[in-house]
Amino acid sequence: MPISAQHIKSAIQHLRKSDPVMKQIIKDVGPFTHKLSRNKFDMLVNSILSQQISVAAANTIRDRLRKLANEQVFTAETLVEFTVDQLREAGVSRQKASYILDLSGKACEGIINFRGFAKKENEGIIAELTLVKGIGRWTAQMFLMFAMGRLDVFPVDDLGIQNAMKKNYNLPDEVTKSELHKIATIWQPYETVASWYCWQSLDV
Repeated sequence: MPISAQHIKSAIQHLRKSDPVMKQIIKDVGPFTHKLSRNKFDMLVNSILSQQISVAAANTIRDRLRKLANEQVFTAETLVEFTVDQLREAGVSRQKASYILDLSGKACEGIINFRGFAKKENEGIIAELTLVKGIGRWTAQMFLMFAMGRLDVFPVDDLGIQNAMKKNYNLPDEVTKSELHKIATIWQPYETVASWYCWQSLDV
């Protein structure tokens, strides 16, 4: 499920006009191709599984867990029935298993209300998600960008974003987050789109 074509068109027009550096990045990278995750709970489980391990390792564990749960898309109602030791049989670390069970429990109890997110501001969603063990601000921001399709999110703590901005804007290694935020203000209200282009620029 993509972000609407009209939103992307408006975002790219704004970014090209407001930021000559971003204009060049867009030219180099090409069309915006990001698509949203269809299932919000599933996206968060995958985010937890991916923490601090390689993509290949995360994919292997995810596939094992899907087989254990007998689901192609993770649901809170299924995962909440497992124990930490059962999740560990799929290769999930004890710590991540506790995170997944905490998320599943809070989702089932309605403490995390995915249906209510559409009416909430970004910071309200971040505050709710970070009630879950193992979900910090960065993970919540990835959720806003990749599951909710919020167009004005700037994940300043992301190492890839920092490296891309240093590379493209000729910034020193010791650049501060406040300085990065200052650059990103000219991207508003399309910081998500600009951030995606920053990530892609690292591969150009």
